[in-house]
Amino acid sequence: MNSTRQFRFIFKPLVFAACAIPAGLMVLGIMKLQGITEFAPMDLGADPVSRLIHACGITALNLLLITLLVTPARQISGWNNLIRLRRMLGLFAFFYAVMHFTCYAWLDQGLDLAAIGADIVKRPYITIGMAALLMLIPLAVTSTSGMMRRLGRKWIKLHRLIYVLTALGVWHFYWQVKKDIREPLLYVAMFAVLMAWRIGWRFKGKFVPARVPEKT
Repeated sequence: MNSTRQFRFIFKPLVFAACAIPAGLMVLGIMKLQGITEFAPMDLGADPVSRLIHACGITALNLLLITLLVTPARQISGWNNLIRLRRMLGLFAFFYAVMHFTCYAWLDQGLDLAAIGADIVKRPYITIGMAALLMLIPLAVTSTSGMMRRLGRKWIKLHRLIYVLTALGVWHFYWQVKKDIREPLLYVAMFAVLMAWRIGWRFKGKFVPARVPEKT
């Protein structure tokens, strides 16, 4: 089996499964709370709503950073097939970001639109989190190969929004934490390193955006 087939039939499904694991753990945690099962590796604790909101949000942020890591990993390893993972990773990030907002709007706010609107306006960390989610929507909608062909170079410019929305996601996390800021500072550092790599690579004149057509 050649490297492309290995990637398509082995590595890519494994990455898909890894991205789906957090959702599966959350479902098991909910099932345990409902008395459906005793097996639940993720303990939702005394405040399951807050735990679910945080778990969805941090998973979305992790996947955004991993998506940004794909290009440096490709540049270091020379394995161009890695670029084919970006769409999957980005769509999973969008999924968890939507679930993050859904848990907040439904489980925490009871779908009270007035309360949700007031929170978005009055709480800056929710404002920037909502801005990041809205930026993710056009990226998810235009993630197909067909949209890439239709938009041409505009597609590249549009998808550069990932840098802005990831920065907003890190900022959202930092502002949301009230006391111990060590974890959000770690995310600030990871994002800074990824951006510094891109700037350094461009400065050397070696960066060429990879646009390997994705196969389904």
